Amino acid sequence: MFGSLDNNQIEEVLMHQVLGRIGCCDNGVSYIVPISYAYDGACVYGHTKEGMKINIMRKNTAVCFEVEEMKDMANWKSVIAWGKFEEVTDPAQRTIGLQLLLSRVLPLISSETTHLSPLWPFPVSDINSIKGIVFRIALEKKTGRFEENNETAFYGIG
Repeated sequence: MFGSLDNNQIEEVLMHQVLGRIGCCDNGVSYIVPISYAYDGACVYGHTKEGMKINIMRKNTAVCFEVEEMKDMANWKSVIAWGKFEEVTDPAQRTIGLQLLLSRVLPLISSETTHLSPLWPFPVSDINSIKGIVFRIALEKKTGRFEENNETAFYGIG
């Protein structure tokens, strides 16, 4: 069965995942890149270094964000959202963004890109010592789809 997610289901997917994809475009160049993120109910927060995605989003702040929850190929949920990129430079707002990112529940084995400091999984004594760019995407429009199939396939000798 295929269907659309309601707003509560969309929010649940966004809140419980840590990996999403940003779609951005500038000068006819489209770019899709995975990021680890945190969501506060209004904005997706990320942390990164200078590079192509930041350069593109600085030029064109209109971005798309995608995340999915996947049990298997027949049981999944997918959320696509559109919003505006904003680099977080205000120290108080940057601290809030970093705290959100640090408070995520990450898998024990996780990518170095999800670790905001060399001390991970231990907290840093000064959150402002974390280098890099903190950004957020204020989500303006969200949509979601799902597939659910409770049938069990059996493969065997016939």
